[in-house]
Amino acid sequence: MKIQSLKLVYFSPTGTTKAVVQGIARGINQSMVEIIDITRPIARKQPMKTSENELLVIAVPVYMGRVPALLSEWLHAIQAHNTPAVCVVVYGNRVYDDALLELNDILTQCGCKSIAGAAYIGEHSFSNSETPTAKDRPDASDLNHAESFGRKIREKLSTISSVDQISDVNIPGCRPYRGDSKLWTVDFIAVSDACTQCGTCAEGCPVGAIDPENSNLIDTEKCITCCACIRHCPKHARTMKPGRVRDAALRLSTLYNERKEPEFFL
Repeated sequence: MKIQSLKLVYFSPTGTTKAVVQGIARGINQSMVEIIDITRPIARKQPMKTSENELLVIAVPVYMGRVPALLSEWLHAIQAHNTPAVCVVVYGNRVYDDALLELNDILTQCGCKSIAGAAYIGEHSFSNSETPTAKDRPDASDLNHAESFGRKIREKLSTISSVDQISDVNIPGCRPYRGDSKLWTVDFIAVSDACTQCGTCAEGCPVGAIDPENSNLIDTEKCITCCACIRHCPKHARTMKPGRVRDAALRLSTLYNERKEPEFFL
């Protein structure tokens, strides 16, 4: 099957999901590539359209074992026409539960034809130097796996002549989906005197929860606890306050320190 272009779509506040998608793209090795980064709010204003001549790769992080709720409206608005699609989720070494199945179902409802799916591991958003969980992942092994997965996708496409010949992919998971995609509303970020109000945190916030004029002001109703502002602060002025999120970081680091490996489904 001849694919004219590759669409790479990802939501990646801390860069782990982006790294995985880039690895998959290297393996697919398509000359025409369109990158659609839906991390920033403005990028989720317009719906996406795709055709059967494109290969769509969509990757999202796992939140509470589900597809992030804030992406639901944008994902359901995708306008596809028999578009071969690859679903990818990235989780923090705990579990991905039904997130991959949920993403696959959403894309199918929008007119995509699933050709493959995969679950990768990225450093957990709550991970830090004191309570690391999946530190520095995806690492070289993960990215080699992603590239190999991309080659397998390309090989699968080469064995069929049309979208109609794509066989169903057996994606693990349960319906109805387990877990709750709604996130905590919690005041958990401490800002120290080292903050210079440079605006990096506000600019990188995927939901616009940080006041660009005063980065001490955080809208906890909007915050999705992705910790991108902590991770990307050039002065290391943002940390976790004692409380619910910090306690969760300790539990994760203690209970999920055994390395998990990527999985793919073709």
